[in-house]
Amino acid sequence: KVAWVHIDRQMILTIGRHVITRIPRFNIIHDSHHTWTLNIRDVQAEDKGYYMCQVNTDPMISMTGHLDVVVPPTIIDEESSPSTVSIREKHNASLICKSNGVPYPNITWRREDGRPIFRDTQKNSGVKLEKAVHHGEYLDLQDISREQMGAYLCIASNKIPPSVSKRITLIVEFQPMMYIPNQLIGAPVNTQVTIECTTEASPKAITYWVFKEVMILRSQRHHTEEEVEGYRLHSRLTIKQVIEADYGAYKCVSKNSLGETEGQIRLYEIVSESTSLATTFTPRQTRSPHRHTTRESFPYNPGLPNNQWSRQPPHREPRPTQPEVQEKWNWSSRGDSLRPVLTLF
Repeated sequence: KVAWVHIDRQMILTIGRHVITRIPRFNIIHDSHHTWTLNIRDVQAEDKGYYMCQVNTDPMISMTGHLDVVVPPTIIDEESSPSTVSIREKHNASLICKSNGVPYPNITWRREDGRPIFRDTQKNSGVKLEKAVHHGEYLDLQDISREQMGAYLCIASNKIPPSVSKRITLIVEFQPMMYIPNQLIGAPVNTQVTIECTTEASPKAITYWVFKEVMILRSQRHHTEEEVEGYRLHSRLTIKQVIEADYGAYKCVSKNSLGETEGQIRLYEIVSESTSLATTFTPRQTRSPHRHTTRESFPYNPGLPNNQWSRQPPHREPRPTQPEVQEKWNWSSRGDSLRPVLTLF
């Protein structure tokens, strides 16, 4: 007779065509010749070990073989970090990933977004060591910053497919911080203007706008919108048909459970060209029909007589006639020369 024995368990499995063990997964197959096959269905990890095929002859003969059972990796959730881990900024954190499998799995850490892992900080230089991949069950993160917030993947593999992974989301908590792109914005009357602020906060902050100590609500003239980008939030306030009462200081306020912050934007009036012309225009005075002389229009007075209200030409002595000029010439002789003498009136 032929018998199969599990040496590690010290268990007789089959004798001849009969299955001795009570484990239903074991079965014996005989091909009516000299071949006895032990068949194991749904192999388990405990089935590994040494098996002996024994032939009851005199003397007894036997053959021994070893069964190595490989097991795909699994992650032990009870011994690993939860799916969400919250930590305050500037604190330290340690993510844990435990697994089973045969052979024992290797653990690899990656960031879901592909960014490098800031694993450690050198105390002397203060430079962070950036690694895209980290190996080991523990991922230690020191002096955590908000840039390290995100999803981390723990991947277990032992070359037996399939590999398994667990997603752990790291939430870094910090109080709101605000950035104002433009703190001074100008707009003309009857136009549309948009002011904006950017807030970083975790947990997510409540952001709203205040003008003259009153919170601004949505209306026909006021429109607010928000754009979320991770832990960053962009808030915009649009004012339609700006009027004089809209000019002044606007506050962007942001609050979460850890604190609050605010920023101020001042809206001032820009005088448009049409408004400026309408404001500075004055009617031109009607000129008198007569033309001004050069002396009246020119501010410089070289000492000429003031004839502003007289249109008569200045009085001049009449020029003497030709005979009168001739009469006024006196001739005198001194020696042989004649010297004319001209007397002018």
